[in-house]
Amino acid sequence: MKISLNSIVTLHHKLGLTDGSVLEDTFDEEPLTYHLGTGELAEGLELSLIDLEEGDEQTLDIGPDLAFGFPVDDMVHTMPRKEFDPEQELTPGLIIEFSTPSGETVPGTILEFDEASVQVDFNHPLAGQTIRYSVKIIAIEEADEAPQLLN
Repeated sequence: MKISLNSIVTLHHKLGLTDGSVLEDTFDEEPLTYHLGTGELAEGLELSLIDLEEGDEQTLDIGPDLAFGFPVDDMVHTMPRKEFDPEQELTPGLIIEFSTPSGETVPGTILEFDEASVQVDFNHPLAGQTIRYSVKIIAIEEADEAPQLLN
């Protein structure tokens, strides 16, 4: 069976950058399972799996257009320092989870700060990066129903 856009795929993967840095690696852990088409994976990661079969392995470099997008200037916000826990040690590059009004959490990267304000980048931390994605397909199932896309 080949992977399609409605497959449930169990796999090992390694997600990193083209400089060799590794961000996530499940090859020495339990494999992960994804239902393609639900938004669990970035578009380019999903597309890289199409037509692979059980046992297949591959490594691809996926550009920002299909991975995590390009940085958008409007996603950088300046927030009052008083909105942060005074015990929180801020450093440039620190990624903090923020709650949205709807209750979701989003990552924000600290860019710079002073006593009055903190500049936070809410672009995906990997926006603008080419991703190196290695996979080994463990199992493939065809879903009973088409995926329900997440909002």
